[in-house]
Amino acid sequence: MTRTTMRSTILILMLAMAVPALAAAEDTATPATDVQGARPAQAPPGAPQAPVPPATERPKPPTPLEPRRRGSLVGYIADATIESQVRVRFDAGFHNNVPDRAEFFYGQCGCNFSGAPGPGGIGAGDLVTDLNFQQLTVDGQYAVNSRVAVFAALPFRFVQPQSFLGETLKPALPHSFQNESGLSDIRAGAKVAIVSTDATVLTAQGQWYFQSGDSRKGLGTNHASIEPALLLYQRLSDRLALESQIGAWHPIDGSQFGGKSYAGDVFFYGIGPSFELVSNDHVRFAPVLELVGWHVLGGQQQAAGTLGSAEGTNIVNLKIGARTTIGRYSWYVGYGRALTDAVWYSDIVRVEYRYSF
Repeated sequence: MTRTTMRSTILILMLAMAVPALAAAEDTATPATDVQGARPAQAPPGAPQAPVPPATERPKPPTPLEPRRRGSLVGYIADATIESQVRVRFDAGFHNNVPDRAEFFYGQCGCNFSGAPGPGGIGAGDLVTDLNFQQLTVDGQYAVNSRVAVFAALPFRFVQPQSFLGETLKPALPHSFQNESGLSDIRAGAKVAIVSTDATVLTAQGQWYFQSGDSRKGLGTNHASIEPALLLYQRLSDRLALESQIGAWHPIDGSQFGGKSYAGDVFFYGIGPSFELVSNDHVRFAPVLELVGWHVLGGQQQAAGTLGSAEGTNIVNLKIGARTTIGRYSWYVGYGRALTDAVWYSDIVRVEYRYSF
């Protein structure tokens, strides 16, 4: 933009801003005239004055920090509410002792046979018996209207095998599976609110997991999956809320072993009450307690060197955390602990940032 153009633009903007102000000042300073241009007759002294209409009070502008609706308070249970938002979530999980169970976390251990999609080479040396992992997920959701939303999540995973079966054998066997990191399985889906009131939101959700993570590095399952679920947000009082979920994860075209599918369906559920200790126009602070469980309906697993069925495995976790919300901004910090012998992880720490718009 040239200086002449810039000056012209600034002059036009100044005139556009000045004209309404000058007009308003002229209306205030100059008495109104009648249609012939003469000034209206003045009332004689002592005559009753015409009543002055009360000034209309301007409505107060909405507080910029106040959200349009109360959002979800849980940290692990899926969010039933329909609103546009962006989440950034970081998980640190510890001690997954059967990471290829039903191909839910990653693909069948490469130690089974040369065509197995999971990490490691053939032989017991590469069977992981303890795995730590971290996952950073960027999750975006767009509310098409008050009842329908679409979403997608981009996860990045970091895995660190801590021990292998081969290390316990005599002589110890070498292993080839090392620390790995990269893109995990991308997911996308949609949510539809069946019931949507100020106190109750019942939502049907469906999401698709894409085969995008490298299963040889422990970053994905090597197959697509579909996951339908029902999500509930129920406000019980001004400060107390209850959120829950129920659904199933279904693998599509998982790997095979011995003529049977290694991947298996997983039923999941969860319930989480929250209580707002602080609740005003700007800040909400609520401790949250969540009970989350999984029941494996099929598939196989390599557990401590024994290949067997994963069907019937129950995993239950207790999560405790707290969420702080300031206007449209929200932070959650929580810790989870396995209550069962079977685990996806024995401990997990989650930190989440959420922005609603």
